[in-house]
Amino acid sequence: MSDVAIKVENLSKKYRIGNNAHSTLRDTLSNLISKKKSEEFWALKDLNFEIKKGEAIGIIGRNGAGKSTLLKILSKITRPTTGRIEINGRVSSLLEVGTGFHPELTGRENVYLNGSLLGMSRSEIKSKFDEILDFSGVEKFIDTPVKHYSSGMYVRLAFSVAAHLNTEVLLVDEVLAVGDADFQKKCLFKMDEIAGIGKTVLFVSHNIDAIKKLTKKSLLINDGSLEAFSGNENVINRYYGSKLASNYRKYSEDSIIDSVEILVEDQITIICSYRNLEVPNFPHLGFLISSLHGEVIFGSNPTLSNKSISTSYVSSGKLKINIKSPVLNKGQYVLSIFLASHSKDLFIDEQCLTFSIPSTLNSSFGFVSTDCEFIINE
Repeated sequence: MSDVAIKVENLSKKYRIGNNAHSTLRDTLSNLISKKKSEEFWALKDLNFEIKKGEAIGIIGRNGAGKSTLLKILSKITRPTTGRIEINGRVSSLLEVGTGFHPELTGRENVYLNGSLLGMSRSEIKSKFDEILDFSGVEKFIDTPVKHYSSGMYVRLAFSVAAHLNTEVLLVDEVLAVGDADFQKKCLFKMDEIAGIGKTVLFVSHNIDAIKKLTKKSLLINDGSLEAFSGNENVINRYYGSKLASNYRKYSEDSIIDSVEILVEDQITIICSYRNLEVPNFPHLGFLISSLHGEVIFGSNPTLSNKSISTSYVSSGKLKINIKSPVLNKGQYVLSIFLASHSKDLFIDEQCLTFSIPSTLNSSFGFVSTDCEFIINE
C-alpha cells in the first residue's frame, strides 16, 4: 500500500480578470462589439510535490501567492486548469468562515449534513456528535440556524466538525485567525493530535510561530509557483530572505493604504500613506514587530490604549509613528500593520516589511520601553 497521501503533478490554475460571469446579455454584446478582452491570471503554475500519510505540512507565502487556491483545488471546490491531483483518503477542510454550512439549517443539522457529504453513516456521525459539540463550545446554540452565528461561532463549530469526523486528510486555511487565542491553541493541539495518529494535515497560516509548532516541513508558494518544500528552518529563512527584504512597500491602486516605509536611525519611524478613507473619525494605525521566525516582540494598538491620534478627520495623507525607545538588539525584524476604525478592521498586512537594526548602532539604542508618537501629515 502506498504511503503517499497527496500527490500533485504539473498543477496550474488560470483565472480571467475582468470577465464578469454574471453580466447581462447587453453587457456581453457590448463587450463583443468593443472587443474588450479579459486578462489571464495564473494563480498557480506547474506545482509538483508529494505529501506522505501522517505528515503535518505548513503552507506559507505572501497574500495572493496562491495558497488558498491550492487548498480549494485539493478540496475539490474548484478544478485545476492543467495537471492532476491524487488524494488517498477522505478529505475534510476548513477554508472560509461558513464553508460547507447551509445558513438556514441549525448547527446540529449542519453537523449531520457535513458527515453525510463525507460518506459517513448517521450512526457514525451520532457517535462523534457529543465530542464535536463539547470541543466547539456552542452547545447553547446548536439548534439555532447558523445564519445567526457570529464568525467566531462558525469557526468553532466548523473546525470541530472537520477535526472530529472520520477523514484521513485535514486542510485548514488561515480562517482560524477569526477565533480567540484560547480556541486557536485548542485547534493547534487538536491538529497535532490528528497528525500523531497517522492523519495528514495541511495548514495555511501567516503565523510562523504556529507553523513551527505544528509542522516540521513547509511548502513556500511565491507568485503561484512552488519555491521551496523542505524543513521549516530552510523554508522560513528563504521566505523572509527572498520576499520581505525591503523597508518600503507600495500597494495597488484599489488599496486604502498607498505605501508603508520604515526608517531606522536614532529611533524607528513608520510612515504610512493612506487615501480615500470613508470613515467619520480618523482610524487607528496599529503595528507589530516580530522576529524573523514569527515571535512577537512588541507592538502598539491605539484603540486598546485609548490613545487619540487626531480629533479631525483627514481622508488622505500620511501617518507617522515614531518609536522612540524600541527594545531591540541588532538583527532582522518583521513589521505588520493594521488600520481600524473603532472595532472594524479596514486594512491588515501581516509581515509587510523586514528591516534591520544595523551593527553600527551602539548598545544605547533602545533599552527601556516603546514610546510611540503618532503624527498626521507632518
